[in-house]
Amino acid sequence: MHDPSRRFDLTPHLRFNIESGDIWLNEQRMVLMHSDAMGMLRRELIHSVGLERAQGILLRMGFAAGQRDAELAKSLVKDGPLEDAFLLGPRLHTLQGLVQAETVRCTLDLASGDFDAEVHFHKSWEVQAHLRDQGSSHAPVCWHEVGYASGYTTAFMQRFIVFKECACAATGDAHCSIVGKPAEDWQDPAYLRHFEPEQVTDDLRRLQSEVQQLHAALSQQRAASPIIGASAPIRQAVGLLEKAATHRITVLLQGETGVGKEVFAQWLHRHSPRAEQAFVAVNCAAMPHELVESELFGVERGAYTGAQQSRAGRFERAHGGTLFLDEIGDLSLSAQAKLLRVLQTGTVERLGAETARQVDVRLVTATHVDLEQAVQAGRFRADLYYRLSAFPIHIPPLRERRSDIPLFVQCFIDKHCAANQKRVRGVSDRALQALQAHAWPGNVRELENMVERGVLLAPPGGDIEVEHLFAKPWRPSPDEAVIGARGTLDAPPPEGPDEALLASLLGEGLDLSALEDRLVAMALQRSQGHLAQAARMLGLTRRQLSYRLKQPADIPVTAPSQP
Repeated sequence: MHDPSRRFDLTPHLRFNIESGDIWLNEQRMVLMHSDAMGMLRRELIHSVGLERAQGILLRMGFAAGQRDAELAKSLVKDGPLEDAFLLGPRLHTLQGLVQAETVRCTLDLASGDFDAEVHFHKSWEVQAHLRDQGSSHAPVCWHEVGYASGYTTAFMQRFIVFKECACAATGDAHCSIVGKPAEDWQDPAYLRHFEPEQVTDDLRRLQSEVQQLHAALSQQRAASPIIGASAPIRQAVGLLEKAATHRITVLLQGETGVGKEVFAQWLHRHSPRAEQAFVAVNCAAMPHELVESELFGVERGAYTGAQQSRAGRFERAHGGTLFLDEIGDLSLSAQAKLLRVLQTGTVERLGAETARQVDVRLVTATHVDLEQAVQAGRFRADLYYRLSAFPIHIPPLRERRSDIPLFVQCFIDKHCAANQKRVRGVSDRALQALQAHAWPGNVRELENMVERGVLLAPPGGDIEVEHLFAKPWRPSPDEAVIGARGTLDAPPPEGPDEALLASLLGEGLDLSALEDRLVAMALQRSQGHLAQAARMLGLTRRQLSYRLKQPADIPVTAPSQP
């Protein structure tokens, strides 16, 4: 949608004074904090008072911040339309590093009080903190951000406007989405109570006990399932696994190299009626073609030179359980024919044997190649393909489930810290950003290798930084440049029509303070001494200009002419 506020540059209103420790956004003092510290506060709240009360506290905290920013937006736009001032809200929210806010639709009428809006959130710090500390969630977690939007809008509309999160990246959705409308339109008293202050007293211990029980239940749940992730693509794949687990149907796992197909096969086995029996895995691509048949179907003594004793094949070893054939597309046509016969008859013949043996095996296969194309090319039997593809499941690549990366990172850190008897605090925010921006051609396997490298190179007790993860120097993309009061870091300064003028002034060695004094004096002369009009020319508030004029300076002030 068209956003008139886009023409308003917020950057000049953000000021840093490193010497005094002051950070100002226009006339409001700001605080620059580590997101990890905010995440720790959030974690402590959840552990102390429980999820529901923590949600209320953070929501009300965001509500107050939104109200303050509404006052700021009005002062920045000055005499402009209030609608334009309102549209500064998402940009202020983004500027403060809390979330990247994108207005999808917005209908507001300040006169009548009508309001309806939808905003998408990207890169929410609360999602990042929740996934890192609590894991995936069954409910939305952007409590502070929802409170901010509600407080900001309420201050403008002069009536209680409430936003509610309808989708959240922490629950596996592609992005977070909030919808706002008047409080009475929600018809949800339980949710609206989060906006009301409350006292935490008598039931604190009960809440702590409930939280401990919840964490224990979550730990058991995670221990029971090695499949990591809460994104929509992975939830869809797991949903298909759950449907197939209790049946004998042959499952074909499809996905790129490194996505974890064997992990899915193991999950399928552990959640099937065959869980107490053997799980046998075979990588068909790793075995020499001349040995594939003897490995799969077994061999009798004397069947060929070197066969000095009889040996059961993988089908027999998996009797009663599950046989997982990885990279099934690499089987020779001869082996494919014998595999098809096993599937049709339920019997297997060892090489050199005269009788068949009955086997009861649940077959799970996997491949990273397109078997349909292999059939058309004559490299794979069509009748075997139709047998194997009765229940196909696509496992998404890591680049399609980036919201799961923090979960993988923490899991691999725990694993390799234990293996190397080393403790690291975690990954830095910049390192996590780099991991989420990476293309991941090697998928989860590549991520684990990278985290293992990071654990080895990071200082004991410290953070894993970008340089610990990537063998080659990593550089951010242009849209990841950090905007500051003096321009853009990690990116070249912007070019514009004033470049020549600025270059000329710098070349003349003009004193910055003197230049500011001359601009103030010129604005006062053009406005005939009217401070409000002069302040608008300078991009200041009247209060800011009045404060400056009280400071010692040789600035001529022209009084307004008498009528």
